[in-house]
Amino acid sequence: MSYDEAAALMASYAAQQGWVQPAVERVELSQAQGRVLAQPLFADCDQPPFARSTRDGYACRAEEMARHEPLAVAGASRAGDPPAGPLPPGAVWEIMTGAPVPAGADAVVMLEHVEAAGGQVRLLPPRSVAKGENIVAQGAQAHAGDRLLAAGTTITAAQIALAAGCGYAALEVCARPRVAILATGDELVPVESTPGPGQIRNSNAPMLAAMVAAAGGEPWVLPAAADSARALDEALAQAAEADLLLISGGVSAGKFDLVEPALARAGARFHFTGVRMQPGKPLVFGELPQRNKAGSSANGSGRPLPFFGLPGNPVSSAVTFLLFAAPVLTALGGGISFGPRFALAHLAPMTAGNHAKAGLTRFLPASCSFAALPGQRPQVTPIPWHGSGDLIALARANCFLVVPEDAGHFQAGEIVRILLF
Repeated sequence: MSYDEAAALMASYAAQQGWVQPAVERVELSQAQGRVLAQPLFADCDQPPFARSTRDGYACRAEEMARHEPLAVAGASRAGDPPAGPLPPGAVWEIMTGAPVPAGADAVVMLEHVEAAGGQVRLLPPRSVAKGENIVAQGAQAHAGDRLLAAGTTITAAQIALAAGCGYAALEVCARPRVAILATGDELVPVESTPGPGQIRNSNAPMLAAMVAAAGGEPWVLPAAADSARALDEALAQAAEADLLLISGGVSAGKFDLVEPALARAGARFHFTGVRMQPGKPLVFGELPQRNKAGSSANGSGRPLPFFGLPGNPVSSAVTFLLFAAPVLTALGGGISFGPRFALAHLAPMTAGNHAKAGLTRFLPASCSFAALPGQRPQVTPIPWHGSGDLIALARANCFLVVPEDAGHFQAGEIVRILLF
């Protein structure tokens, strides 16, 4: 099927996984980065809990200050002081950023907008002041009991700050999905080994483990499987306890590409076998019946085991994981925002050309300069590469230039879509 068809199928499949609630864990707030909320987060009090000044200056009645007449300074408050007041008529209250606004005041004028002398201040003409200026009213952001974050929200620094502000020392989060990672091939040797003639180190397993962890999963790296029916059958049986299975290699049409037959022997239901894209064309996606010897679900979920047969070349594995496996992993982990992350950028000068290939959606290793000047879009430059086995090009990339099936000749400066890595 086309890439667009496969992407639509994956989006639908990922949405269906969201109906099943993962197991719940409780973690300290300091350990919540990257986890997914299992329960909504509620406001324990009004936010802010008092009318708060957003500037250093003077709390006042806007109508009195707008007359540009001297007003007496009746007192002062700084952040952390209890609310003061009421504000006497014809007076102002010196106030610092974050301090509670005294009762009776309805505006704050900035320090640099007044002249102060002899215990009085006056608004400098021709400036004016309006009610509510430089004040955040009590409850303006939320009221006590309001739901602030939905279950399924991925927790980053901003959510941690909000949780801390609402008194959450710990959070209920979804358990991380366990992702089995199985690299296949007689040519693979462990990372710490010296490859012999015709051998290569197993680079896909640690790469996929890192990508799984970054996407919110718990990587479980299985021993590499040889190109034999017995080795693959044993590895698939071992992987049955996982929530998601990633198989790297052995999914093309060669004589020793034995993964699809092994999956078929294990009772796989294939949703697609091949996508019109480059790299990643041999991608396989389906589900295995997740059963243990007693006939029940191996991990108690009662769900089939989704699997991806990723092409063995590292660029192919990386691209297909980002486009297809990562959204499913997010959904299995309780996340409500899943799908590949795309952005727009300008194609850099000197990179115009015909990057299209008839009938295929292409994802080319590229480097995007996100530090764009004000008013400019990021600029992306394709990285020269020597096919989907080029680890050096992959390591130098921070995105992939997306070339649609029907794309023609790209022009320098053209707005293009990029897949974020």
